Amino acid sequence: MLALRLYGPNDIRLDDIPVPTINEDEILLKVDAAAVCGTDVRMWQNGYTGVDEEHPRVLGHEFGGTIVEVGKNVKFYEKGMKVALAPNMGCGICDRCVAGQPHLCDNYRAFGINMDGAFAEYVRVPKEAIVYGNLMVMPEGVTAEEAAVNEPLSCAYNGSLKCNIKPGEYVLVVGAGPIGIMHAMLAKMAGAAKVMMNDLSAERLAECEKIIPGIVTYSGDDLPGFVKEQTRGKGLDVAITACPVPAVQAAMLPLMNYGGRVNFFGGIPASKQPVPIDTNLVHYKELFLTGSTRASICQFRQTLDFVSEGLIDIKSIITGHYDIKDILVAFDNAKAAKGLKNVITFG
Repeated sequence: MLALRLYGPNDIRLDDIPVPTINEDEILLKVDAAAVCGTDVRMWQNGYTGVDEEHPRVLGHEFGGTIVEVGKNVKFYEKGMKVALAPNMGCGICDRCVAGQPHLCDNYRAFGINMDGAFAEYVRVPKEAIVYGNLMVMPEGVTAEEAAVNEPLSCAYNGSLKCNIKPGEYVLVVGAGPIGIMHAMLAKMAGAAKVMMNDLSAERLAECEKIIPGIVTYSGDDLPGFVKEQTRGKGLDVAITACPVPAVQAAMLPLMNYGGRVNFFGGIPASKQPVPIDTNLVHYKELFLTGSTRASICQFRQTLDFVSEGLIDIKSIITGHYDIKDILVAFDNAKAAKGLKNVITFG
């Protein structure tokens, strides 16, 4: 089978490797669609711990597919089922796993990160993913491409929940990439009175306006003035930084209303830390600073239902479709920020 494997920094190769074999407790999944993520691009550029010429890794953690083989000890799942798969697996016994947060497990494993993933024609689904609930039958009307893009949607939902967006509030999202658009969609769904989007690229903001009716965009050099005007001087109730820029994180605090919530969604490279913030603003305005990473299995299932029920139009974010043979082109385009979500489809 064809598979995209990482060998080290700036070294990814489309290889022909054997189809995985499964044991009696596992499932073999034929990948129908897998989406390219910013994490994939960063791993390509920077490499990953334990990955080298002798230990390559199949990338890809956003995917949906069809079950083609089922181990004899596996319950419920059957050959031919269309499924989506939440990629993060915990140990199942630590406090965070028991609390429903396996994505925060100290010993978590994830497809395409620290185990082989889905940029391949077939992927082996281990026992842990089956018994812990990572695998779920596709809801009626949801495509494999939508299932793939649901993974980053669930991550955005994790961050959105921490902001507790209420009807009538003013929300700003900084970063008009796929994650930023998902955050804006979720804020609209939550009933925000006005959702604003800020980005340096006027072209990307124009795309956002096409995808999300009623969104207010800004790409100028007076963001405080824009926010003051749009919120009638009140300031923001919620700000979400969907970009890895220290200056953006620091710039959010002065824009906030009293009791405002800020979500630092995009992680900052260690080389750019620490980020200077005015803690007096946190103190005197009683602000809440939050962070979020990955998503729980429950959140993955919830957003899949949002897609199924038509609450979120995730298809509008998919702008590129590629055959597995053209996956290197998809990666080049993702690196150059051409389009939004690039999806690999398999025949």
